Amino acid sequence: MKDRYDMLNQGAHPLAGATMTGADMLVQVLADEGVDTVFGYSGGAILPIYDAVFRYNQEHAAAMPLIVPANEQGAGFMAAGFARASGRVGVALVTSGPGATNMVTPVRDSMADSVPIVVICGQVPTTAIGTDAFQEAPVPSIMGAVAKHVFLITDPTKLEATVRTAFEIARTGRPGPVVLDVPKDVQNWKGVFHGSGRLPIPGYRQRMNRLEASKLPEAACADFFTALGAASRPLIYAGGGVVNGSASHAMREFVKEFQIPVVTTLMGIGTIDTKNALSMRMLGMHGQAFANYAVDDCDFLAAFGARFDDRVAGNPGKFAAKARFLAHLDIDASEINKVKRVDWSHVGLMSDALQTLLDYGRRMGFKRDLSAWHRHCDELRTTYAMNYDRNSETIQPYYVLEEINRLTQGEAIIATGVGQHQMWAAQYFDFRSPRLWLTSGSMGTMGFGLPAAIGAQFAQRNRLVIDVDGDGSIRMNIGELETATTYDLPIKVLLLNNCGDGMVKQWQKLFHKGRLSGSDKSLHTKDFVKAAQADGFKYAVRLDKKADVTRVVEEFIRFQGPAFLEVMIDQDAGVYPMVGPGQAYEDMITGDHIPSRSKVQVKPPGASEMF
Repeated sequence: MKDRYDMLNQGAHPLAGATMTGADMLVQVLADEGVDTVFGYSGGAILPIYDAVFRYNQEHAAAMPLIVPANEQGAGFMAAGFARASGRVGVALVTSGPGATNMVTPVRDSMADSVPIVVICGQVPTTAIGTDAFQEAPVPSIMGAVAKHVFLITDPTKLEATVRTAFEIARTGRPGPVVLDVPKDVQNWKGVFHGSGRLPIPGYRQRMNRLEASKLPEAACADFFTALGAASRPLIYAGGGVVNGSASHAMREFVKEFQIPVVTTLMGIGTIDTKNALSMRMLGMHGQAFANYAVDDCDFLAAFGARFDDRVAGNPGKFAAKARFLAHLDIDASEINKVKRVDWSHVGLMSDALQTLLDYGRRMGFKRDLSAWHRHCDELRTTYAMNYDRNSETIQPYYVLEEINRLTQGEAIIATGVGQHQMWAAQYFDFRSPRLWLTSGSMGTMGFGLPAAIGAQFAQRNRLVIDVDGDGSIRMNIGELETATTYDLPIKVLLLNNCGDGMVKQWQKLFHKGRLSGSDKSLHTKDFVKAAQADGFKYAVRLDKKADVTRVVEEFIRFQGPAFLEVMIDQDAGVYPMVGPGQAYEDMITGDHIPSRSKVQVKPPGASEMF
């Protein structure tokens, strides 16, 4: 792969041949890679790089602002939020020892959700590595298990090439986090800056070249459309790979051309406009009932950038059981036939593959009358629509989200923590575009929402950004409230407070006879509004009267600047539909206000099933 300056036909780097410190080289490469925001917390082993960032900003009109969070985990999630909202590589910069170990969860979270970030960790000098020096941690050993790749840089002459290679690995193929462990003596070393060059990683580049060269042959396209032509109820199952592969436009064109309804995974939200008549919204454990029933009814299923995970196909044998043909497009060969065997597959770049299929179908004049299937899907949407107790005297969380959605019209960036509020947000918000929905999908990391929203606001400064959080989740990184006000970010923080870990409580009520072990926080004395005020929020309000919802929600959204709204919701509000772990959609629990196709008896998950 060519260097950035080669690709831009700019010839030699203007600073090539200059003598620099390792820290200055690293910062210059960040600038060359287009980095315009860095998130991080300082410390002794990373000070040379922090100083280099400071001097770079002095010389370049603050072109690379350094955003300081309350702790390193916050920096990692901010970098991830930046990457998720923009599609660009997010960057976090932390010190050695505890600074690096505090980054483990964001790195694993980014790996699990295929998010491109580069994490730069300071390290003790090379001569002290392995001596249990002050603030030393074995970063390669720790991060190697959770990152896409880790580099320990002990040869300073390879520093700039290594940094460029880290960005290459993070953003290519299936994206993911790359960790750079940079000893302090490497940062202080002085040498000649070359302005170009990468590490020789022939195996990785060969795989990437194969991916780029992997084109759908005519015969494979013909097989796909032959099967599609024989189907009367085709369905697309779109996942996060469509978003990460910048393939949403190609998929939307494919859907528009061939009029195939779409269900999305949690990570695939936004691949199709949720207001589109062909959108069947989210499937899975807490997906819309009508989406799950559409999967049960389809006779052709095309999985685009999705992986048949346990939250979608809890019982693989019964997932899309009526489908006579299963197709799978993915960038990762390991996902093909991993959970459920398919009849047709292709491994390659998602956007290219979808465009090839679209072009082939158009060239062949493919047409199929799917009007009966469309009517069926419309009936599913109408009969099994989302609903709740609209006459309740207590504030229902769904009502609050509907009111916010009425104002935002699917154009806001929504970040969430993890729990009931996360699923309610996925169910009740509209998303007109990709990269508006930011959530911790695979890892399910509580505390993700607020720092991710901060990162997203730096990536999309003109977008409305809302963090939808729960009282359990926000506690995990509540220190980042101060970060939002420090940088005067107009983020809206919505706290749906049910005085406990609501999702855990729901499971305990369903499967553990109501024993609320460790999940009930009704006796906790935390005053979240005072906490927000103490952290500088000029708008910090508690909403506890249903009659005030419309007025207060509008005040909250319209407020110019950071705003915090705590809503005291019904403590017994549940997330429905719900498909228990290891169970099929026929076992879906729809609650009291959403119809079900059949009477379902609540069955506890098997002893070996997951949460």
